[in-house]
Amino acid sequence: MTATIDFIHRLTFSSLPAEVVHQARRCLLDLVGVAISGRQTELSRIAHDFAVDHLGAGRKGARLLFDGRRASAAGAAFAGATTIDSFDAHDGHALTKGHAGVAILPALLAVADAEGLLDDGAFDGEALLTCLVLGYEIATRTGIALHASACDYHTSGAWNALGCAAVAARLLRLDRERTRHALGIAEYHGPRSQMMRCIDHPTMVKDGSGWGALAGISAAYLAKDGFTGAPAITLEAPEQAAIWVDLGERWLILDQYFKPWPVCRWAQPAIEAASRLLSEHALAASDIERVEVETFHEAVRLGAQLPATTEAAQYAIGFPLAAYLVRGRLGADEIGADGLGDSAIRDMLGRIRLVESPEFSRRFPVERLARLRIVLKSGQIAASEATTARGDRGDPLSDADMLSKFSSFAAMLGSERSTTLAKNCMALAGSCKTELANASLFAPI
Repeated sequence: MTATIDFIHRLTFSSLPAEVVHQARRCLLDLVGVAISGRQTELSRIAHDFAVDHLGAGRKGARLLFDGRRASAAGAAFAGATTIDSFDAHDGHALTKGHAGVAILPALLAVADAEGLLDDGAFDGEALLTCLVLGYEIATRTGIALHASACDYHTSGAWNALGCAAVAARLLRLDRERTRHALGIAEYHGPRSQMMRCIDHPTMVKDGSGWGALAGISAAYLAKDGFTGAPAITLEAPEQAAIWVDLGERWLILDQYFKPWPVCRWAQPAIEAASRLLSEHALAASDIERVEVETFHEAVRLGAQLPATTEAAQYAIGFPLAAYLVRGRLGADEIGADGLGDSAIRDMLGRIRLVESPEFSRRFPVERLARLRIVLKSGQIAASEATTARGDRGDPLSDADMLSKFSSFAAMLGSERSTTLAKNCMALAGSCKTELANASLFAPI
C-alpha cells in the first residue's frame, strides 16, 4: 500500500513515457467528444439539473461540463460522468469489462475547479495529464482486482470510484493516512450494481459511473475531514499483490480500447464483421434475406428486440447492427429518435438472429468475438471469419480516426470551437491550460 500511495502523490509528468502521454491525450480527446454528444441526451439534462438542485455548490463550487452552472465538486463529477456514460462511445478496458476515464476526467476537473486550481499557474496541462494517467492506472487495476475477487459482475462505478478518490487525494494534498482512508471509503461506497440487470433491462442507470465519481470525490473530502474507512481490499489484500507490483512500470492506460461506434463494446464485433462484408461484397440492405450472428453469451444477452429509447438502442446488438446494415453508418442519429423511427431499420431488425458460441463465450472477456452469416435473397451467403472490434491495442484507431470521430461528435460546437478544442486536447501542455479548461470545457453548448 505504501508504494501505491507514493505513486498517487509522487507521480510526475517527466516520468511518463512519451507513448503514455500521447495515449492520455487521445483519451482526453475521446472523452471530451463523447461528453459533447452526451450533453444532447435527456439523461444528461436530468443529471445536470439534479446536480444543481440537490448537490449544490456550497462553499466551493465546480462548473458543470458544457453547461457553466455550478454544483459541489461531487455533484459536478456526478453530472459529468453521467453525461459521458449517457452516450456509449467512450473508452474501456477488456479485463475490467468497463470504463475508467468516464469518471476520472469529470472528477479531476471538478475537484481542480472547486479548489481554484484551474486558475493556478502550477496546475497546467502537464498536471492535468499526470492526474488523468494516475486515475486510469489506479482505477483499471482496481477493476481487475474487484472482478477477480467479487462473485458478481458489477458496474464500472464500483471500481472507478477508487481512481476518482486517488486523483482527488492528490489534488487535495491528503497525507498518507487520509489517502488510505479515502480509497477505503470509495471502495466501500462504490456502487456495486448488477451490470447484467442493465443489459437485460436498459435504462438510464447505465454503468454506474456517475455514482462512482460521486462516491470517489465524496470519499476524498470525507477523509480530508477525518472520516475513516480503510482498508481498500482491492489494493491491500495479499492475493491482489500481483496486480499492483508493476504500478508505474507497466502502463494500463495503453491497453484501453476506443470505440468506433456509440454502442456497447460487446455489439461492436458483429458491426465490424458487417462493415467488412458490406465492403467486400458490395451488398445493399435490399439484398439481405436474414442475418445470423454467432457471438459470446453476454453479447447475446444484449438481444435483438426493438428498442423504445436510446439507452435500449445502445445496450443492444440487433438494433445497431440493423442500423448499420441499412445506413452504412452508426452514429448519434442512428441510436436516437431518427433511427428509432426508421421503418427500414425495424424491418432489418426482424431479419436478425443471435446464437451463442460456446467457444466465443469461453474466450470472453479477453477476446470479444462475433461471426456473421448474411443470407441473401438470391440464396448466396456472405460469411465472415471470427471478428473482433477495432480500437484495442492490437488494432488501434489511428489519430486521424480519433479526430474524425471527435469532429462528428463535436460538430454542434461549430467549426472554430471544435477545431480549437481538438487541437488543444491532442497537444495539451502547460500553455493550453486556459483554453482547454476555462474557455472550452465549461462554456454551454
